[in-house]
Formats: sequence, C-alpha cells, structure tokens
Amino acid sequence: MEHFNVWKLLAGLGIFMFGMQLLEASVKSLSGKAFRRIIRQYTKGRLKAIGSGAFVTALLQSSSAVSLMVLAFVGAGVMNMENAIGVIMGSNIGTTLTAWIVATLGFKIKIETFALPFVGVGAIGLILFRPPSKFYHFTGLLIGFGFLFLGLDYMKGTVEGFAQNFSMDQIPNYGLWFYLLIGTVLTALMQASAATLAITLTALNSQLISFDIAAVMVIGANIGTTITVLFGSIGGTQPKKRVAASHILFNFVTGALCFAGLPFMIWLTTQFVDIQTSSLTGLAMFHTLFNGMGVLLFLPFIGLLSRMLVKLFPEHKEILTLYIDKTPVEETAASVSALKNEILHLLKKCQLYNLRLLNIEENLVFDADAIENNKKRNLRLEDQYENIKLLHAAIYTYYAKIQNHQLADEETVDMERMMFASRNIMNATKNFKSIYGNMEELDGSENPYLTAQYALFRKRLVELCINMNAVLELGDQEEQYRLLLKIFMQIEDTDSRFIKKTMTAVVEKTIHEMDIASLLLVNRLFNQSFRMQVFSLKDLLLRQDQVILFDSALEVKAQQKKSHL
Repeated sequence: MEHFNVWKLLAGLGIFMFGMQLLEASVKSLSGKAFRRIIRQYTKGRLKAIGSGAFVTALLQSSSAVSLMVLAFVGAGVMNMENAIGVIMGSNIGTTLTAWIVATLGFKIKIETFALPFVGVGAIGLILFRPPSKFYHFTGLLIGFGFLFLGLDYMKGTVEGFAQNFSMDQIPNYGLWFYLLIGTVLTALMQASAATLAITLTALNSQLISFDIAAVMVIGANIGTTITVLFGSIGGTQPKKRVAASHILFNFVTGALCFAGLPFMIWLTTQFVDIQTSSLTGLAMFHTLFNGMGVLLFLPFIGLLSRMLVKLFPEHKEILTLYIDKTPVEETAASVSALKNEILHLLKKCQLYNLRLLNIEENLVFDADAIENNKKRNLRLEDQYENIKLLHAAIYTYYAKIQNHQLADEETVDMERMMFASRNIMNATKNFKSIYGNMEELDGSENPYLTAQYALFRKRLVELCINMNAVLELGDQEEQYRLLLKIFMQIEDTDSRFIKKTMTAVVEKTIHEMDIASLLLVNRLFNQSFRMQVFSLKDLLLRQDQVILFDSALEVKAQQKKSHL
C-alpha cells in the first residue's frame, strides 16, 4: 500500500465528477429547452421514446438528469406512462456513451495534449464572457471536458503505480456478487454511474481486476443509478412513483438476468471485441450490449408493465371542492349558488396561502375549523399553490358544464361576474407568489427601514383579511357595499402614503438606490392583489346596480388622484 496515494485517487475522482457536472450543466444551459422539447414532443410511440431517451442522455451524459425530466413531465401530465418507460429504457442505452468516451479517449490518447488546452482556453473564456451568453456556457463545456480527463488521469496514475506491486492473487475470492454489490453501492453513494465506470475502467486498465469483475461492477452501476430517481419520486404523485418503479424494475431485472447469464454475455462481447487485447473497449461493448438486450427484452411488454404499475400505484384523487362536487349541474339555480360558494371557498384558500407566504399565524384571521381543514395534510407551500390552481380549474370546468343548460338572463350575468371574481382571486394569489422572494429579502435585510416595511406589509395583509371576512359576515348588501368601498379607499390611501414615505426615504438616503425598485415593485403587486380581492367580493356579493355605483366611485377617486399628482 506504500505506493498507493489514496488522496490523489480521491482528488482524481472529485475532479472527474466535477467535470461531469460542469459538462452536464453547460450542455443544459446551451440547449436545455431543446432537450426538454425533444423529450416532450418526440416521445410519441415506443421506439421514438427509446430513441429520444438515448439521444438526450448521450448528449447530457446523465441518465439521472433525463430520468428526473421524465418524472417532471409525467407529474405534469405532459407524458403518458408507456412513453415515459420508453425514455427511461433509452436513457440506459445513452449512458453507455460515457464508457465509450472514457475507454477510447481517456486511455488511448495522451491526456495532457488536449485536456490542459481545454481547461486553459475555457478559463480565458470565463474571464472574457459573462452569463447568460452562449460563449460563457461553451467555455464551461470545454472546462468540463478538460476536468473529466484530468481527473481520469489522476486516477489512472495512482492505480497504475499501485498495480506495479500488486497481483490479482492478493484479492480474496469473495465471489462476483461482492463486486456487483460494490458497483451498486458506489453508484448509489456518488449519485453518478459515470464515476463508477471510470473507477472500473481504471482498475481494469491497470489489471487490478479481471474482465468478469469489471463486467459485474458495470451491472452494479446500472442498478445503483436508480437511487436518484427513487429519491426524486419520494413524496411525489402516483405517476411519478410509477416512473421510478419502472426504472428500478428495468434496471434490476436487466441486471439480474445479465448477472445470471454472465458467461454468455461475455462470450457475446468477444464476438465484437477481443477483450484480451482491448479490454476497455470490450467493457464499453459489454455495457452497451446488456442495456440493448434489456430494451429488446422489455419492448414487447411496455404496455403490460404500464398497466401493472397503474394498478400498483392507483391515483388517489383528492377532492378539493366543497360545494360543486355535491351539486348536479342540471339543477341550475342550485348549481349557480354552489358555484358562488365554491369561489368564496377559493378566496379563503388563497388568503390562507398568502398568510403562510408571509409567515403570519392563521388564527389572527380565521377560526380553528378553517385552519384545521387547511393543515390536515400539512401541505408544503408549493403543493398548497398547486391545489389552489386545481380548485380554480374545477370551478371553470363546472362553469362550462352549467353553460350547456338553459339559464335565465340574470343567472348568466351573475355567473359571468362570478368567473371574473374567480380570475381576480387567482391573479391576486399569483401576485403574492411572485413577490415571495422580494419579501424574504426585506425580512432578512440589515436596513431597519426595509425590515420595518416588511412588518407593515404583514400588518396590511392581516387587516385586509379581517376586513374582508367582516364583509362576508354582513347580511345586508348595502352594508357590504359601503364596507367594501371603504376598504378599497383605505387601500388607495395606504398606497399613496407608502409612495410618499418611500420618496422621503430616498431623499434622506435611508434606503439604497438598489432597494428602491424592489420596494416599489413589491408595493405595486401587493396593492394590485388587494384590489383584485376586493373586486372579487364586489362581483360575488353586490347587485348589478351596486357594482355600477362602486365602479363610478372608483373612477372619481382615480381622477382625484391624478389631479393631485
């Protein structure tokens, strides 16, 4: 072990993996949209799906990245299960290109002749260019290739020095299953089958391991790479779990069959490559053959596998609606009333979401029942927003179904106003979602003025929610009209005072110039959201004549505001 420098080996592995990540990131930045378009559009049919998966993986040099893209597309309903399985299978073929590149270039060409120039030219490019230009990402591509082979050279040099005083007889005979386990665990830990392949090829090149040991380590690498997709599916939707299960099943079954028939697979490899004189090329061929045979084996059963996975992971559709799912659209009078109540339910969900975004306790605004109903599944903010979108979509679907039935003119007008209200609620929520990052910056700012403004924004939100709930509790439309108009005028007055205060802070240099635009943007979207929520209640609660009076009062207010500017 005196000739074995473990730190140089680990440094080489680290440089190699960093090169792979840089390569993947650069290729994604250069053509990320194109890759997503290929996977989304060119996967209609099993063979197209397999081909697209292989092509994109070969270019990205990462089957995990492609698998995670597939998870996202299936989760979004863009790709069906059969095509997703095809892409996953194709990605296994595409990832074999890594072995070919490393085997043919990494060990047969003097690395310094092109790796160092790649890193050098790329470094100059990083100085000359800035993101997000294509030239900047291209220089990252060059550096990625350079690091890839420099890391390989480090590993190769370390292992070759160790191999000079090493004999195969020194390795205990644990059996091939032991090396299968090593390949699996290494890949699972490093989250990169390419790194395991590089280690295996390096050991094979230095004759530290035999060809059959190298072959089973490659099989293990294929099995270990499923861990990334497994992690990506945890806590995900049922379709995502199906994709992850298909990936695991394909890789495990293919790996088990190949391991069981290892003598045959090695014999088949020798029909294409002489593994005695070209063991590295032979291992790359072995990798390609066993993945290719796995695809051929599974191809006729993709449909059956897809149906089986749907049964294993059935869709548990959550009912997000409270009223419209219980009211048949044929009962038009009842359905119009149910639609109104559901939109009010949507408003409450959006208010709860907005409060959570600003870390405000819901019990300051809502009663215990509403909060308990909202927290029953302990949803993440992202999932809560997705549910709001789904509820909004269900409202529109129900509205479209009602349109197919005979409605009185008054009901038609009322429903149109309800849908305006629904859109306003959704747009108000989108506004809040878009300023979340800015709010975090205000909260974490070292400037006392900005943190004070964050506290005021939170206070304004609580006051609005309390006032709007007060409107809903009123039984008289005239009182609702007056309170809504009062709330709106308060919003406008608060907006004017905020702008004046901000201008004063600018003059007094209380805030930096860089903070001005961010602060004004937050206030603008904040107040737009407030206005849209008030408009939603106006359209849901008031009579048509009151709506006209309300809009007229706003026009007068707007003209007064202009005259003061």
